[in-house]
Amino acid sequence: MALTSHNQLILSVYIVTFVTGLPANILAFYTFSMKVHHKPAPIDILLLNLTVSDLIFLLFLPFRMVEVLSGSWVLPNFLCPLSGFIFYSTIYISTFFLMGVSVERYLGVAYPIKYKINHKPMYAIMASVFFWVISAAHCSIVYIVQYQKPGNGTHNVSSCYEEFTKEQLNILLPVRFEMCLVLFCIPFLITSFCYISFIRILTTLPNISHRRKQRAIGLALGTLLVFILCFCPYNISHVVGFVKWESPAWRVDALLPSTFNACLDPIIFYFSSSEVQNNVRNCISGVLGRIRPINLCKRLCPAAYTVDEQTESSFNNL
Repeated sequence: MALTSHNQLILSVYIVTFVTGLPANILAFYTFSMKVHHKPAPIDILLLNLTVSDLIFLLFLPFRMVEVLSGSWVLPNFLCPLSGFIFYSTIYISTFFLMGVSVERYLGVAYPIKYKINHKPMYAIMASVFFWVISAAHCSIVYIVQYQKPGNGTHNVSSCYEEFTKEQLNILLPVRFEMCLVLFCIPFLITSFCYISFIRILTTLPNISHRRKQRAIGLALGTLLVFILCFCPYNISHVVGFVKWESPAWRVDALLPSTFNACLDPIIFYFSSSEVQNNVRNCISGVLGRIRPINLCKRLCPAAYTVDEQTESSFNNL
C-alpha cells in the first residue's frame, strides 16, 4: 500500500522521534538512576520520572508506525486502547513533570535558605506519584470510550481511537476540554510564572557570573518554548472540538509536535545536569574512538597489526 504524503510526514516524525529519542533517553535514564541511587535530589527524581515517561512513550511508538504503514489497525485489538492510553497519558505526564522542575528551580532562587532546609526527596516522590495517578486517571477515558458501545468496541477495529459515534463524542469531548484545563493550562500557567519569576530574580543576583545567568535563562526560555510548541497545538484541538462538538480532523497533525517532545526532553536534561553532559561526551568520545581509521583497521585486520607491533618491538630492543 502506497503511503500518502500526509502519512509519510507522520511516519517520518515517528521514526525521527524514535531513533533520536530512544538512545538519548536511555542515556538520561542511566545518569539520573545513578544520581538518585547515590544522592537523591528532588529535581533528579522529577527528571528521572520524566525520562521514564518518555521511554514508555517511545517503546509504544512502533505500534503507531505499524498503523500508519498499514493504513489501518492490524495489531491485536487489545493493543489499541492500551497504546492510546500510553500515548496520551505520557503526554500529560510530561507537562506535569516539566512543571515540577520549574517549581524546583523557582524555589531554589526565590527562597534559597528555606529550600535548602526543607527540600526533601520524599516530597518529589509524593508529587511524582500524584502526577502519574492524575494523568493516568484522566486518560483512562480511552478505555471508557472504547467499550462504551459494544458495536464500536474492540471488534472489527479498522482505526484506533480516530472515529467516534455520537454517543462516544458526548462523553469524550467534555473530558478532553477538562483535560486541556487541568492537565495543560494549569501546569503551563504555573511553569510560566515560575520561569518568568526565576529569570527576573536571577538577573538581579550580583554573585552569579554572566555566563551562568545566560545559561540558566536560556534553559528556562527553552523549556517554555518546548512547552508551547509541543503541547499547545494538541490542547487547542480539545478546545476547538468542544466548541464545534466534533473531533477535529487535524487533531492527528496537532499530535505530531507532542510526539516530537520525546526527543526534545533530552536536550533539557543535557543542560540541566553536568552528569548528563559528561556521559554524553564520554559516549561521543567512545564512538569516535572506535570509528577512527587506525582503530577500524586494527579491528578489521588484527593479524597485520600484531605482526607490525611485534616487528616494532623487536626493532626497539636492538
